[in-house]
Amino acid sequence: MIELVFVIAVIGILAAIAVPKFTATRDDATAVKAKTTVASIRSAISTEVQKRMMAGTYTPIANLGGTTGGYDKAIFDYFDGNNQNGRVLEYPPHSCKSASSKGCWMRTGVNTYRYYFSGSSATVDFTVSNNRFDCVNPTSSQCAKLDR
Repeated sequence: MIELVFVIAVIGILAAIAVPKFTATRDDATAVKAKTTVASIRSAISTEVQKRMMAGTYTPIANLGGTTGGYDKAIFDYFDGNNQNGRVLEYPPHSCKSASSKGCWMRTGVNTYRYYFSGSSATVDFTVSNNRFDCVNPTSSQCAKLDR
């Protein structure tokens, strides 16, 4: 019986150590996913600008689609919000499911997008201007997590 109690205590100690590590790993994974999304968007913008220049119909990219303030809607779906202009991402992610969601993107304005970090109340804002997708505050620590 003493051996059984000892084994249960050891398993409890190991679980107490492993569970916090698991949640930290999950938060890191969602940040890496967001960083990959930023890189994919930048690549798509570059490709679209080149397409427009080659076609002789160059117009600056104004936004990357999505519904402003829309929950659980496709975001980064079409350039300039028009499905005639081509897709930004082949499989666009959905915006946050609710106002309290974390680890997700929201369109907050005509050409602005916000990422809500999971596991904290931190956010980072991006804007589309001059055919670029850049952090609004490039010196912030949150921007550094997703930008480079």
